[in-house]
Parts: sequence; C-alpha cells; structure tokens
Amino acid sequence: MPTRQALIDIPVDGVHIAGTLIAPSTMVPGVLLVHGWDGSQQQDATRARELAALGCICLTFDLRGHARHVAQREAVTREDNLHDVLAAYDTLVGHPAVDPNAIAVIGSSYGGYLAAVLTSLRPVRWLGLRVPAIYRDENWEQPKRRLNGDDLTLYRQASIEPEKNRALAACEDFLGDVLLVESENDTIVPHPVIENYLAAFKYVRSMTYRVMEGVDHAMSKRVWREAYTQLVVAWMTEMRLAAKVQDKARPPQQPQRYETWPSATPEQARSVLQESRNI
Repeated sequence: MPTRQALIDIPVDGVHIAGTLIAPSTMVPGVLLVHGWDGSQQQDATRARELAALGCICLTFDLRGHARHVAQREAVTREDNLHDVLAAYDTLVGHPAVDPNAIAVIGSSYGGYLAAVLTSLRPVRWLGLRVPAIYRDENWEQPKRRLNGDDLTLYRQASIEPEKNRALAACEDFLGDVLLVESENDTIVPHPVIENYLAAFKYVRSMTYRVMEGVDHAMSKRVWREAYTQLVVAWMTEMRLAAKVQDKARPPQQPQRYETWPSATPEQARSVLQESRNI
C-alpha cells in the first residue's frame, strides 16, 4: 500500500529524539460544486453523490442570496458570492482526508464565472465550467440584481480580450485541466461567451469541450441533467486516472524534517501528513 512519511523530532526531558511518522496514503481528491444564480446546492446533490462514488469528497453549498439567505437577494454582490466560494473552498481543503493538491471546482452559469475567478485566488487542479456566464468588471461591488440587463446582453455578444475581464484573465493564467460545456439552445449564455472562454484557456494541460445538442441554459429536462452528470463523472474519472500516472512518474519526495513536535495530537499528525507525501 502506498504510504506517506514525515521525519519528526519528539521533545522529551529537554532533548529531542528522532521519529518517523508513517501513514497510509489515503488522501483523496476534493470537488467543490458551485450552483448558478437562482439555483441552489440541491441541483448538484445527485452529481456530488456520483462523484463521491468515484472516491472524491464533494462539497455543495448555497450562495448568499439563495435558499436560507434568499432575503439578501436584492443586496448581494459578486464580491459577497466570491467570498462564499472562497469560504467553501477553504472548508473543503481543510478536511483531513482531502488532498489539497487534487482539487476540482465545477460551476454552472454564474457559478462557473465565480469558479473561474476563484482559480486566481486558490490552487485548482481541475476546472469544470458549464455555460459559464460573463460580466463586466465594472460595478463589482454593486448588487448583482442591479446590473444593467440590456448592457449585459450586448456584452455577451462581444469578443472580449482576457486582460479586459477578470474571469477571462484567470482562465488565461490557469494551467490545469478544463471541462467546458455549452448548451446548444442557450439564450442566456450565447456562443460568443463560450468562444471567449475557449480563447482564454491558452496554457491549460488539457481541454475537453462539449456541446449538448438541443439543450437550454437551465437543462430543463431531466434527461439533459442526467446526461450532464454522466459527462462530468466520465471527465473526472479520466482526470483521476491521468493524475495517478503523473504522480507515479514523479520522483519520490524526501520526507520533511520538523524541528519540533510539541504534542502528537491527531490534528497535528494530519497537518504533517498533508504537507509531506511519499508514494
């Protein structure tokens, strides 16, 4: 069985004795699912269960302005919701069984837009975007509901350079693997938006682009939602297999030495094991 180990110094009677902490390599990928505007985490529940069956730890959550916090709908800003995504990401990565180097973020529509921005602020290995929305950078802290709808419609028909849009700039800097899914009959996120995202992903490790024929923005038919779930599951299965090959090809890491080890509590042991892997 693959193992991880860390060299530690154990304080005793004013001196330190050497030890080696060894544990099974049981850390697994984490998957953060981000719903769209007017959605909720319930839309991702089935998808999360399917991904969990692959051996991932998944986190779904409700953005402010939705579900329990629907009363904030008129006041919530993109900055607020980005903070929600960051908090959810940090919660997922903080789980002791989650490998912080194997994080997937999967977002739809507004959630896809936020997921793209997230990659500029947190490490993400795999990025899944379904019909990702786009917004002007201006009025970032203005309530989302007060953004000019007519202007937004025109903006989504334009060709946008990455340096002129925060989400696209993050995509241009992204170096991981990408799944980009378009709905053929989408009137909210039209094809020019998808073209802008495709053009921005210049340096990614891999790009999987799919168009769901006949599907609308909201995937209003159950069969469409099921097809999308299977698409995501197949992609994550492929990504996990590729990651295993890549990880095996890397030279083994030398165990990290820790100068002090005040108390070998479970929390501290997990912290050490997260920082040092030897497969």
